[in-house]
Amino acid sequence: MKTRLSSAAVRWDLVAAFAAVYLIWGSTYLGIRFAIDTIPPFLMAGSRFLMAGAILYAWMRRTGAARPALHFWKTMTIVGALLLVGGNGGVTWAEQYVPSSIAALVIGATPLWITLLDWLVFRGPRPTWRIVAGLATGLAGIALLVGPAEIARGEGIKLAGVAALMLASISWALGSLYSRTARLPDVPALATGMEMLAGGALLVLLGTLTGEWSELDLGAISAKSAIALIYLTLFGSLIGFSAYIWLLRNTSAANAATYAYVNPVVALFLGWALAGESITPRTLVAAAIIIGSVVLITSHRAQAATAAPEPESSPCDDSLAEPVTGR
Repeated sequence: MKTRLSSAAVRWDLVAAFAAVYLIWGSTYLGIRFAIDTIPPFLMAGSRFLMAGAILYAWMRRTGAARPALHFWKTMTIVGALLLVGGNGGVTWAEQYVPSSIAALVIGATPLWITLLDWLVFRGPRPTWRIVAGLATGLAGIALLVGPAEIARGEGIKLAGVAALMLASISWALGSLYSRTARLPDVPALATGMEMLAGGALLVLLGTLTGEWSELDLGAISAKSAIALIYLTLFGSLIGFSAYIWLLRNTSAANAATYAYVNPVVALFLGWALAGESITPRTLVAAAIIIGSVVLITSHRAQAATAAPEPESSPCDDSLAEPVTGR
């Protein structure tokens, strides 16, 4: 009886954790759009990660995690620069010009860049025909999403926003691949707190260099933006991350990585329902192509990992489970 109850409890914990990762991370794209309505993008992202990082770091130190050595701060600063400044900061800036649903779809193609850069930069395995097919269809889906006519005309703002999203996706991929081989603290949550503190500080510095303090008017910050900032800090960065780490420890990395398929769909629906973002037939076709290409690539990687198991490593180092803090 006790075993049956324990199994049921674990099953419901899995359901809750998947729901958190699917829904919370899927909603952060809309949260970013609402937050930057009245808060400059880099300062908003920087304050979000500084607050979340301070909470997470203090909590882990209080619960017994050792003070990290100085060399770990250097590593986590590099990771924070790639994931949070280049990755999340790029998304936040781009959402000034691109609907949140479109941003989620472009960023949803990150596994394509991870696979390509792993081979080209980090000397990973040569892509198989299935991987090449996934890469080609994924890029075709992004091109369709932007629109062939817009690309041909070089229409500025939308194209610039999509270009920023693709650069953000590449930066996120580089940070994910770098963190797989870098020396990280043994406690994943402590490492993430350090990453958020370093990345948040760099984002605030970037906001300072781009003159955002002169654009910040505390009295003009709307309630919607303030609530969105709190939501991104507590739910997107802390609860969503905690749920993902729990999933990595209690289910396969391939199952945990299914957030990459679901988040764009959630963001697409929320953008339409809550922000009036249009969903055209072209958007739906492009979404199906992009998500299908991600499924093709990640499922192949999962099969390869099962066929040729690697030496034991920590859950956060799995190639199918690239760091995703700060969605």
